[in-house]
Amino acid sequence: MTTNREAMLAKIADLDAEVAKAVAGGGPKYVDRHHARGKLLARERIELLVDEGSAFLELSPLAGWGSDFAVGASVVTGIGVVEGVECLITANDPTVKGGASNPWTVKKVFRAAQIAEENNLPTISLVESGGADLPTQKEIFIPGGRLFRDLTRASARRQPTIALVFGNSTAGGAYVPGMSDYTVMVKEQAKVFLGGPPLVKMATGEESDDESLGGAEMHARMSGLADYLAQDEYDAIRIGRRIVARLNWRKPYPPSSATEWRDPDEDPDGLLDLVPTDLKEPFDPREVIVRICDGTGPGNERPFDEFKPLYGSSLVTGWARLHGRQIGILANAQGVLFSEEAQKATQFIQLANQIDVPLLFLHNTTGYMVGAEYEQGGIIKHGAQMINAVSNSSVPHLSVIMGASYGAGNYGMNGRAYDPRFLFSWPSAKSAVMGPAQLAGVLSIVARAAAEARGQAYDEEGDAGMRAYVEQSVEEQSLPLFLSGMLYDDGVIDPRDTRTVLAICLSVIENAPIRGADGYGVFRT
Repeated sequence: MTTNREAMLAKIADLDAEVAKAVAGGGPKYVDRHHARGKLLARERIELLVDEGSAFLELSPLAGWGSDFAVGASVVTGIGVVEGVECLITANDPTVKGGASNPWTVKKVFRAAQIAEENNLPTISLVESGGADLPTQKEIFIPGGRLFRDLTRASARRQPTIALVFGNSTAGGAYVPGMSDYTVMVKEQAKVFLGGPPLVKMATGEESDDESLGGAEMHARMSGLADYLAQDEYDAIRIGRRIVARLNWRKPYPPSSATEWRDPDEDPDGLLDLVPTDLKEPFDPREVIVRICDGTGPGNERPFDEFKPLYGSSLVTGWARLHGRQIGILANAQGVLFSEEAQKATQFIQLANQIDVPLLFLHNTTGYMVGAEYEQGGIIKHGAQMINAVSNSSVPHLSVIMGASYGAGNYGMNGRAYDPRFLFSWPSAKSAVMGPAQLAGVLSIVARAAAEARGQAYDEEGDAGMRAYVEQSVEEQSLPLFLSGMLYDDGVIDPRDTRTVLAICLSVIENAPIRGADGYGVFRT
């Protein structure tokens, strides 16, 4: 077993352990209590909702990692196929503080809503939440209103919204079923009210009970908030599936080539061997491309048609197919981006927009080259051209951070700030303003110069301690678990799953028309 493979498998094991924490929810005690009440868990509900044998692409499973809140942020989000329709699904996890929303829950749900909007997906909300986590209400209340805004705007865009209510949906949460196009409530379980009996008593002096105030049967028979009254959770899921079946949903145009695909020429298992343990050591991204894209076609048709192979060799660009769908690929080869790479990328992005082809960015870059020679050669202008092209490109972008993604290289390669439709990381990924050693060194140089300007002796021992502390801090904050916890990606994935994950994403983006940009900002020459 190679050193690279051993290191990657160790990282994958660490990743699996952290994802398991999210799957465990509130732990055995609260899971058993939930089951004892005859209720299904969030992921059990999703499993029954999606088509049998189909994949569920879970998003942001590590949200909140490293914070004071449970990993996963008490909600499950992802994309699943329901009655043949790709849907954005959110499900509260009631085993974690009753499904209460914390600041990371809000951010995770906002990201899910953005994905539904950009990719024209119906949304299904599996609701059982006690509302906001009150101790952190100051971080939830004001921004949290966007949740309801997003639901009603989705309806206005003709992106159907469906709420299946399995338990509490109180206070502001009552507006989730209230603003959804279709609402299903489970008899004797669903409770939907703006204020529960204690609050009503305090506010008005009125004596009431859960059922008369917000029970499912009341809402189905009297208030009209419930469109369907389900006899149990299984019935609610059945009704939800029938609602989707009747949406008359279809993609703008069926992809003619999506059913014609070939397995990669090389085994995806080999991806475990590629990424060096030291990211300063380059690896050939073509070895990634040949393991995630469709293989050789009839008549020895090339699986990857490289564009400008002799120019700007630190960036590999070209055309390929992935599960039958044509894509353009930009992949970092040697880490540093020079002017040639930036100009090559700019042209290639424009070409992809000219022919309405999605782009895949494979990151392993330390950023744009620095130094007097490169500044005089126009590296800023050329890097700006590349970022201009990325910013104004309107074909869908997918990003995978395989190794390093530092500095403005992260921007030029379509990092999170540039709104890729989906962004995933490998366990080997690292992202920061620069490498830990470089950042600590810059701070040291600045501090040393400041001391000299004041005529003071420089504290070498203190400098060594500062550099060690900064390097450790930046290293920790650039790791994929930390960044995924901050929702700076849509999930950390096993490299061997890259092809499958990207295939799902490419299918999802076909729910909205794909059209290249009509124009760009000014390209400085």
